[in-house]
Amino acid sequence: MEFRTTIKTAENRGLIHHSDAVMLLGSCFSDNIGAKMRGAMMRVDVNPFGTIYNPMSIAASMERLISAEPVAGIDLFEQNGVWNSYAFHSRFSLPDKQATLGRMNRRIAEAHRHLAEAQVLVVTLGTAMVYRRLDNGRVVSNCHKVQQYQFLREMATVPDITTTLTDALERLWRFNPAVRVIFTVSPIRHIADGLEVNSLSKATLRVAVNNVLARANARQPRVDYFPAYEIVMDDLRDYRFYTPDMVHPSDVAVEYIWQQFQATYLDDRSAQAVARCERVNKRLQHRPMSASPEQVERFNADTRHVLRNLIKEYPYLDEILRDKIQ
Repeated sequence: MEFRTTIKTAENRGLIHHSDAVMLLGSCFSDNIGAKMRGAMMRVDVNPFGTIYNPMSIAASMERLISAEPVAGIDLFEQNGVWNSYAFHSRFSLPDKQATLGRMNRRIAEAHRHLAEAQVLVVTLGTAMVYRRLDNGRVVSNCHKVQQYQFLREMATVPDITTTLTDALERLWRFNPAVRVIFTVSPIRHIADGLEVNSLSKATLRVAVNNVLARANARQPRVDYFPAYEIVMDDLRDYRFYTPDMVHPSDVAVEYIWQQFQATYLDDRSAQAVARCERVNKRLQHRPMSASPEQVERFNADTRHVLRNLIKEYPYLDEILRDKIQ
Protein backbone atom coordinates (compact mmCIF):
# COMPACT_ATOMS: atom_id res chain seq x y z
CA MET A 1 0.00 0.00 0.00
CA GLU A 2 1.32 3.43 -0.98
CA PHE A 3 1.01 6.27 1.52
CA ARG A 4 2.38 9.03 -0.74
CA THR A 5 1.84 10.31 -4.24
CA THR A 6 5.39 10.41 -5.55
CA ILE A 7 6.12 12.88 -8.34
CA LYS A 8 7.85 11.14 -11.19
CA THR A 9 10.17 13.61 -12.86
CA ALA A 10 11.29 13.02 -16.42
CA GLU A 11 14.21 10.76 -17.23
CA ASN A 12 17.60 12.34 -16.71
CA ARG A 13 18.27 14.86 -19.44
CA GLY A 14 21.93 15.53 -18.67
CA LEU A 15 21.07 19.19 -19.15
CA ILE A 16 23.47 20.55 -16.52
CA HIS A 17 27.15 19.75 -16.12
CA HIS A 18 29.06 20.42 -12.93
CA SER A 19 31.40 22.75 -14.83
CA ASP A 20 28.56 24.87 -16.26
CA ALA A 21 27.96 28.49 -15.37
CA VAL A 22 24.43 28.71 -13.95
CA MET A 23 22.29 31.72 -13.10
CA LEU A 24 19.20 31.59 -10.88
CA LEU A 25 16.55 34.30 -10.80
CA GLY A 26 13.33 34.63 -8.87
CA SER A 27 11.79 33.75 -5.55
CA CYS A 28 13.53 32.38 -2.46
CA PHE A 29 13.36 28.89 -3.99
CA SER A 30 16.13 30.15 -6.30
CA ASP A 31 18.08 31.15 -3.20
CA ASN A 32 17.62 27.65 -1.74
CA ILE A 33 18.73 25.73 -4.82
CA GLY A 34 21.45 28.30 -5.50
CA ALA A 35 22.85 27.66 -2.02
CA LYS A 36 22.89 23.93 -2.76
CA MET A 37 24.78 24.56 -5.98
CA ARG A 38 27.30 26.74 -4.17
CA GLY A 39 27.76 23.98 -1.61
CA ALA A 40 28.53 21.67 -4.54
CA MET A 41 31.15 24.18 -5.80
CA MET A 42 29.25 24.98 -8.98
CA ARG A 43 29.72 28.30 -10.74
CA VAL A 44 26.47 30.03 -9.88
CA ASP A 45 25.14 33.55 -9.69
CA VAL A 46 22.00 33.79 -7.57
CA ASN A 47 19.49 36.64 -7.65
CA PRO A 48 21.75 39.59 -8.49
CA PHE A 49 18.84 41.96 -7.72
CA GLY A 50 17.86 40.07 -4.58
CA THR A 51 14.78 37.92 -4.25
CA ILE A 52 12.11 38.69 -6.88
CA TYR A 53 8.68 37.11 -6.90
CA ASN A 54 6.55 38.20 -9.85
CA PRO A 55 7.18 37.30 -13.51
CA MET A 56 7.03 40.90 -14.77
CA SER A 57 9.87 41.98 -12.49
CA ILE A 58 11.87 38.85 -13.27
CA ALA A 59 11.58 39.59 -17.00
CA ALA A 60 12.60 43.22 -16.42
CA SER A 61 15.61 42.01 -14.41
CA MET A 62 16.65 39.70 -17.24
CA GLU A 63 16.47 42.57 -19.70
CA ARG A 64 18.52 44.82 -17.44
CA LEU A 65 21.21 42.18 -17.10
CA ILE A 66 21.30 41.72 -20.86
CA SER A 67 21.71 45.45 -21.51
CA ALA A 68 23.90 46.03 -18.42
CA GLU A 69 21.96 49.27 -17.93
CA PRO A 70 23.32 50.93 -14.77
CA VAL A 71 21.20 52.38 -12.02
CA ALA A 72 21.17 56.20 -12.00
CA GLY A 73 20.75 58.48 -9.03
CA ILE A 74 17.29 59.45 -10.25
CA ASP A 75 16.23 55.79 -9.92
CA LEU A 76 16.76 55.81 -6.15
CA PHE A 77 14.52 57.14 -3.41
CA GLU A 78 15.14 57.70 0.28
CA GLN A 79 12.99 55.84 2.80
CA ASN A 80 13.62 55.49 6.54
CA GLY A 81 17.17 56.75 6.28
CA VAL A 82 18.36 54.50 3.44
CA TRP A 83 18.40 54.72 -0.35
CA ASN A 84 16.35 52.16 -2.26
CA SER A 85 15.56 51.07 -5.79
CA TYR A 86 12.24 49.52 -6.76
CA ALA A 87 14.26 47.07 -8.89
CA PHE A 88 16.41 45.78 -6.01
CA HIS A 89 15.85 43.99 -2.72
CA SER A 90 16.43 45.99 0.46
CA ARG A 91 19.69 44.09 1.11
CA PHE A 92 21.25 46.55 -1.35
CA SER A 93 19.94 49.64 0.45
CA LEU A 94 22.45 51.81 2.31
CA PRO A 95 22.38 55.20 4.08
CA ASP A 96 24.81 56.63 1.51
CA LYS A 97 23.36 57.22 -1.95
CA GLN A 98 26.60 56.81 -3.89
CA ALA A 99 27.51 53.66 -1.98
CA THR A 100 24.08 52.23 -2.83
CA LEU A 101 24.56 53.04 -6.51
CA GLY A 102 28.02 51.50 -6.47
CA ARG A 103 26.80 48.29 -4.87
CA MET A 104 23.91 47.90 -7.32
CA ASN A 105 25.93 48.72 -10.43
CA ARG A 106 28.78 46.39 -9.50
CA ARG A 107 26.26 43.62 -9.11
CA ILE A 108 24.69 44.35 -12.50
CA ALA A 109 28.10 44.30 -14.20
CA GLU A 110 29.11 41.01 -12.53
CA ALA A 111 25.81 39.31 -13.39
CA HIS A 112 25.90 40.63 -16.98
CA ARG A 113 29.24 38.89 -17.51
CA HIS A 114 28.00 35.70 -15.86
CA LEU A 115 24.81 35.58 -17.91
CA ALA A 116 26.80 36.10 -21.10
CA GLU A 117 28.65 32.81 -20.53
CA ALA A 118 25.94 30.90 -18.67
CA GLN A 119 24.89 27.52 -20.01
CA VAL A 120 21.77 27.35 -17.81
CA LEU A 121 19.30 29.87 -16.40
CA VAL A 122 16.85 28.73 -13.71
CA VAL A 123 13.81 31.00 -13.28
CA THR A 124 11.50 30.54 -10.29
CA LEU A 125 8.15 32.33 -10.34
CA GLY A 126 6.65 33.05 -6.93
CA THR A 127 3.41 34.93 -7.45
CA ALA A 128 1.28 36.43 -10.21
CA MET A 129 0.35 39.34 -7.92
CA VAL A 130 2.07 42.57 -8.93
CA TYR A 131 2.34 46.04 -7.43
CA ARG A 132 2.20 48.80 -10.02
CA ARG A 133 3.30 52.35 -9.21
CA LEU A 134 0.48 54.83 -9.68
CA ASP A 135 2.85 57.65 -10.70
CA ASN A 136 4.31 55.89 -13.75
CA GLY A 137 2.50 52.54 -14.13
CA ARG A 138 5.63 50.43 -13.66
CA VAL A 139 5.61 47.12 -11.79
CA VAL A 140 8.04 47.06 -8.85
CA SER A 141 10.15 44.18 -7.61
CA ASN A 142 10.05 45.41 -4.02
CA CYS A 143 7.78 47.94 -2.33
CA HIS A 144 10.29 48.74 0.44
CA LYS A 145 7.39 49.34 2.84
CA VAL A 146 6.26 52.42 0.92
CA GLN A 147 2.63 53.29 1.69
CA GLN A 148 0.29 50.94 -0.14
CA TYR A 149 -1.84 53.76 -1.53
CA GLN A 150 1.02 54.56 -3.92
CA PHE A 151 0.53 51.25 -5.75
CA LEU A 152 -2.14 49.43 -7.68
CA ARG A 153 -2.24 45.79 -6.60
CA GLU A 154 -3.43 43.41 -9.30
CA MET A 155 -3.00 39.90 -10.62
CA ALA A 156 -1.15 39.58 -13.91
CA THR A 157 -3.07 37.63 -16.53
CA VAL A 158 -1.95 34.45 -18.25
CA PRO A 159 -1.65 36.18 -21.68
CA ASP A 160 0.39 39.06 -20.21
CA ILE A 161 2.77 36.75 -18.36
CA THR A 162 3.12 34.50 -21.39
CA THR A 163 3.95 37.40 -23.71
CA THR A 164 6.30 39.09 -21.24
CA LEU A 165 8.34 35.96 -20.55
CA THR A 166 8.39 34.86 -24.19
CA ASP A 167 9.71 38.27 -25.27
CA ALA A 168 12.33 38.18 -22.50
CA LEU A 169 13.52 34.77 -23.67
CA GLU A 170 13.86 35.97 -27.24
CA ARG A 171 16.08 38.84 -26.08
CA LEU A 172 18.02 36.45 -23.87
CA TRP A 173 18.81 34.14 -26.79
CA ARG A 174 19.94 37.02 -28.96
CA PHE A 175 22.37 37.87 -26.14
CA ASN A 176 23.40 34.29 -25.32
CA PRO A 177 22.15 31.79 -27.93
CA ALA A 178 23.53 28.79 -26.04
CA VAL A 179 21.76 29.25 -22.71
CA ARG A 180 19.08 26.73 -21.72
CA VAL A 181 16.25 27.74 -19.41
CA ILE A 182 14.52 25.83 -16.62
CA PHE A 183 11.32 27.29 -15.18
CA THR A 184 9.92 26.39 -11.78
CA VAL A 185 6.98 27.64 -9.74
CA SER A 186 7.86 28.27 -6.13
CA PRO A 187 6.15 25.94 -3.63
CA ILE A 188 6.16 28.73 -1.02
CA ARG A 189 2.65 30.01 -0.43
CA HIS A 190 2.02 33.76 -0.30
CA ILE A 191 -0.40 33.66 2.61
CA ALA A 192 -0.45 37.46 2.98
CA ASP A 193 -2.67 37.49 -0.13
CA GLY A 194 -4.97 34.85 1.33
CA LEU A 195 -4.96 31.16 0.41
CA GLU A 196 -7.67 31.56 -2.24
CA VAL A 197 -5.68 34.27 -4.01
CA ASN A 198 -2.50 32.23 -3.61
CA SER A 199 -4.13 29.22 -5.29
CA LEU A 200 -5.32 31.33 -8.21
CA SER A 201 -1.90 32.97 -8.46
CA LYS A 202 -0.02 29.65 -8.60
CA ALA A 203 -2.47 28.29 -11.18
CA THR A 204 -1.97 31.42 -13.30
CA LEU A 205 1.79 30.99 -13.19
CA ARG A 206 1.59 27.30 -14.03
CA VAL A 207 -0.61 27.84 -17.08
CA ALA A 208 1.56 30.74 -18.27
CA VAL A 209 4.75 28.68 -17.96
CA ASN A 210 3.14 25.88 -19.93
CA ASN A 211 2.31 28.39 -22.68
CA VAL A 212 5.86 29.76 -22.65
CA LEU A 213 7.31 26.28 -23.03
CA ALA A 214 4.99 25.49 -25.93
CA ARG A 215 5.99 28.65 -27.79
CA ALA A 216 9.70 28.50 -27.03
CA ASN A 217 10.14 24.82 -27.84
CA ALA A 218 8.16 24.95 -31.08
CA ARG A 219 11.36 25.79 -32.97
CA GLN A 220 14.07 24.37 -30.72
CA PRO A 221 13.72 22.45 -27.42
CA ARG A 222 15.72 24.53 -24.95
CA VAL A 223 13.21 25.33 -22.20
CA ASP A 224 12.07 22.93 -19.49
CA TYR A 225 9.85 22.87 -16.41
CA PHE A 226 10.93 21.39 -13.09
CA PRO A 227 7.97 20.47 -10.81
CA ALA A 228 9.21 21.93 -7.51
CA TYR A 229 5.70 23.17 -6.72
CA GLU A 230 4.12 19.78 -7.35
CA ILE A 231 6.80 17.94 -5.35
CA VAL A 232 6.08 19.96 -2.22
CA MET A 233 2.31 20.24 -2.64
CA ASP A 234 1.68 16.59 -3.56
CA ASP A 235 4.69 14.46 -2.64
CA LEU A 236 5.68 16.26 0.58
CA ARG A 237 2.20 17.30 1.68
CA ASP A 238 2.93 17.06 5.39
CA TYR A 239 3.74 19.88 7.78
CA ARG A 240 6.83 18.04 8.99
CA PHE A 241 8.41 19.21 5.71
CA TYR A 242 7.86 22.88 6.58
CA THR A 243 9.63 25.36 8.81
CA PRO A 244 7.74 26.59 11.91
CA ASP A 245 6.00 29.31 9.87
CA MET A 246 4.19 26.48 8.01
CA VAL A 247 4.93 28.23 4.71
CA HIS A 248 8.59 27.68 3.79
CA PRO A 249 9.98 24.21 3.02
CA SER A 250 12.23 22.77 5.71
CA ASP A 251 15.88 21.90 5.18
CA VAL A 252 14.83 18.27 4.68
CA ALA A 253 12.35 19.30 1.97
CA VAL A 254 14.91 21.50 0.21
CA GLU A 255 17.44 18.66 0.26
CA TYR A 256 14.83 16.27 -1.20
CA ILE A 257 14.03 18.73 -3.99
CA TRP A 258 17.75 19.21 -4.64
CA GLN A 259 18.16 15.44 -5.01
CA GLN A 260 15.21 15.36 -7.43
CA PHE A 261 16.69 18.27 -9.36
CA GLN A 262 20.02 16.46 -9.68
CA ALA A 263 18.31 13.26 -10.81
CA THR A 264 16.49 15.22 -13.52
CA TYR A 265 19.25 17.43 -14.92
CA LEU A 266 22.77 16.38 -13.88
CA ASP A 267 24.62 13.73 -15.87
CA ASP A 268 26.22 10.86 -13.93
CA ARG A 269 29.71 12.34 -13.82
CA SER A 270 28.35 15.66 -12.62
CA ALA A 271 26.31 13.97 -9.89
CA GLN A 272 29.49 12.25 -8.72
CA ALA A 273 31.31 15.59 -8.75
CA VAL A 274 28.52 17.19 -6.70
CA ALA A 275 28.72 14.46 -4.05
CA ARG A 276 32.50 14.76 -3.88
CA CYS A 277 32.47 18.55 -3.68
CA GLU A 278 29.72 18.59 -1.03
CA ARG A 279 31.90 16.39 1.19
CA VAL A 280 34.90 18.62 0.67
CA ASN A 281 32.83 21.72 1.32
CA LYS A 282 31.74 20.30 4.68
CA ARG A 283 35.42 19.91 5.51
CA LEU A 284 36.00 23.54 4.59
CA GLN A 285 33.20 24.60 6.95
CA HIS A 286 34.64 22.54 9.79
CA ARG A 287 36.79 24.26 12.39
CA PRO A 288 39.15 21.91 14.24
CA MET A 289 38.38 21.92 17.98
CA SER A 290 41.90 21.88 19.31
CA ALA A 291 44.11 24.23 21.28
CA SER A 292 47.17 22.69 19.66
CA PRO A 293 48.55 24.86 16.80
CA GLU A 294 50.24 21.77 15.40
CA GLN A 295 46.99 19.84 15.13
CA VAL A 296 45.20 22.80 13.57
CA GLU A 297 47.97 23.28 11.02
CA ARG A 298 47.98 19.55 10.24
CA PHE A 299 44.23 19.68 9.59
CA ASN A 300 44.64 22.75 7.37
CA ALA A 301 47.53 21.13 5.48
CA ASP A 302 45.45 18.00 4.91
CA THR A 303 42.59 20.19 3.66
CA ARG A 304 44.87 21.95 1.18
CA HIS A 305 46.05 18.55 -0.04
CA VAL A 306 42.41 17.45 -0.52
CA LEU A 307 41.69 20.63 -2.49
CA ARG A 308 44.72 20.19 -4.75
CA ASN A 309 43.62 16.64 -5.56
CA LEU A 310 40.09 17.89 -6.24
CA ILE A 311 41.42 20.49 -8.70
CA LYS A 312 43.52 17.85 -10.43
CA GLU A 313 40.37 15.81 -11.00
CA TYR A 314 38.19 18.82 -11.87
CA PRO A 315 40.52 21.54 -13.25
CA TYR A 316 37.69 24.06 -13.70
CA LEU A 317 37.45 24.31 -9.90
CA ASP A 318 40.77 26.14 -9.77
CA GLU A 319 38.99 29.50 -10.15
CA ILE A 320 36.72 28.74 -7.18
CA LEU A 321 39.29 27.13 -4.87
CA ARG A 322 42.47 29.03 -5.73
CA ASP A 323 42.28 31.34 -2.70
CA LYS A 324 41.69 28.43 -0.32
CA ILE A 325 44.97 26.66 -1.07
CA GLN A 326 47.30 29.63 -0.72
